[in-house]
Amino acid sequence: MCKFKQCFSHYSYVFIGLFITGVVGAPLTTALAKDNQLKIKLGKEISPKTLAAIDLSITLDGKNLPKGSGTPEQGAKVYAAECASCHGVDAKGGKGLADPLIGGIGSLKTKKPIKTVGSYWPYATTLFDYTRRAMPLDAPRSLSNDEVYAVSAYILYLNNIIKKDHVLDETSLLQVKMPNRDGFVSQWPGYKH
Repeated sequence: MCKFKQCFSHYSYVFIGLFITGVVGAPLTTALAKDNQLKIKLGKEISPKTLAAIDLSITLDGKNLPKGSGTPEQGAKVYAAECASCHGVDAKGGKGLADPLIGGIGSLKTKKPIKTVGSYWPYATTLFDYTRRAMPLDAPRSLSNDEVYAVSAYILYLNNIIKKDHVLDETSLLQVKMPNRDGFVSQWPGYKH
């Protein structure tokens, strides 16, 4: 329990700060903004080239998919070198390992659903996007576009979603129909993927 004098001084400063911000700050900011006088200049303008280098977002319809390609066979080599240490040699995850990437197809409506890339993820573009931006965990964004296409192809192949001879690229990736494609309700009704 604090003494009244200590508590009062601490809380009075907080109250006064909030009061000044709300009573004086908000109307002043609003008035300046209305007159277009409030110009905040933080940092520096970013060039389109620099922005393009960091804008890695891949949409569900494939916008911004880069050039490149890969096969499951090529992906097996990338997986062994870059992914197996976390996801396991067989991509099934396990004790002390990252989540499984394969299996569980058809299990989502059971009492023990298994959520993997193959069973849960609705779009193959999500696999490419996530792998490209976040994997491998100890060196994100270190894989080339060809390596990301290849390891994506390998994971899709292990889930029996594509065939062994499939070439995954910016066109064929969009044609991959994931088993759970229709398992989600859109936040944007009427939006067509």
